[in-house]
Amino acid sequence: MKRFTDNGDGTVTDTLTGLMWTKATVAKGKTHKKATAAAKKLDVAGHKDWRLPTVEELFLLADRTRMRPAIDVEAFPDTESDWYWANTDSAWAPSCAWFVAFHHGLATYYGRSSEACVRAVRVVSAGQ
Repeated sequence: MKRFTDNGDGTVTDTLTGLMWTKATVAKGKTHKKATAAAKKLDVAGHKDWRLPTVEELFLLADRTRMRPAIDVEAFPDTESDWYWANTDSAWAPSCAWFVAFHHGLATYYGRSSEACVRAVRVVSAGQ
């Protein structure tokens, strides 16, 4: 069974987690604040409850058997070999937030004023 289901409407559902992702990169070159806003204002496939993923959710998309990008490129074909913001604060550096680098598939934190890409997520309700 394939892990990712392309819903044919700009979304991909992860059968492992039950999360729905935007198939495309939502934005590039955004600060953390602008990335959060970009995810919140989305209306994809009639859904308006999009958000930045937690670092744990986003890190589960990383496929460390691949590089440049380290992700299933069939499910997420336009993924940049770049950083993608997560909505997880750094506990030891309040001016920082976590991201996943899909160049190699690693997770780390960096300053919120840095620029990175955005992929949004939502929880799939029963029956969707």
